Amino acid sequence: MVIAITLLVLGGLTAATAPRMLARVSWPDREPVLALWVWQCVVAAVLLCCVLAMALSSAAAWQGVRGQVFAPAPSQVIDAYALHPEGQSWAAAVAVLLACGGAWTAVMLTREVRAARAARRRRHAELLARAPRLPWEVADAGDRLVVLEDERPDAWLLPGPTGRLVITTGALRRLNRRQLDAVLAHEQGHARARHHWLLHCSGALASGFPLVPVFEAFRQQVHRLVELAADDVASRRFGRLTTALALVGLNEDRGVFAHEGHHAQVPQRVHRLLAPGERLTAARRLRLTALATLVPAVPLLVAFAPGLRALGG
Repeated sequence: MVIAITLLVLGGLTAATAPRMLARVSWPDREPVLALWVWQCVVAAVLLCCVLAMALSSAAAWQGVRGQVFAPAPSQVIDAYALHPEGQSWAAAVAVLLACGGAWTAVMLTREVRAARAARRRRHAELLARAPRLPWEVADAGDRLVVLEDERPDAWLLPGPTGRLVITTGALRRLNRRQLDAVLAHEQGHARARHHWLLHCSGALASGFPLVPVFEAFRQQVHRLVELAADDVASRRFGRLTTALALVGLNEDRGVFAHEGHHAQVPQRVHRLLAPGERLTAARRLRLTALATLVPAVPLLVAFAPGLRALGG
């Protein structure tokens, strides 16, 4: 039970301090893909602490679970975890609480995915109503580009098995060919990196546990960093100036400094493209990637340390 409590304390400290520590560093805007990886590793470490604590608490509370968790382990390993009978009531309470948290996470993720699918179906229906096929046109599920009659310049990706890029005639008139290609590359960057799944997971955790700082910070940072990462995909192919002009062109009618949704980030994104900071060296990126990958290993080390010491002794 001591190990389970240690894991819970470790998870709590990580959830409370990681957002503050990551807010102090200046490189995430220059390395959005690396920053996304770091955030995923931190959140994975917090969740792993909870899962391991639940497993050990269940093993301490119920003999049947203990037989499953420690089935292949010799007796000295089981003794090393000090699963005393007098702590069964507390262990059962912790295990049930953590199991409820896991079930609630699954419910929130399911709700998030269903809401996203419902929104996607609604947008598909609206798209079909606004851009219906003519009687002689053949329906093709592989259509990747849909042009919509609309004076306001806009473009967005409809995720799905065959992601579709929707672009308005206003955008076609306002943007030149390279700027349109940059918009397409930006949206393809989202699709290839499966950014919508990151948005689903971060949204589910933040909605399900609004009082946990790391989950709310994770959602906010994911929304910001995925846009920066997609901007980099476009700028590497078509240049930073072209990508910035495409961003301004798409958002000019609603105001570049609009304050709703992801449009509030447009001024910072344009400034970042026009005045880019120096990227980290390849060696430093590799070190940070390795360090972030080791973060989820800390709960594993805490959980398995008593058993490994018992085997080594």
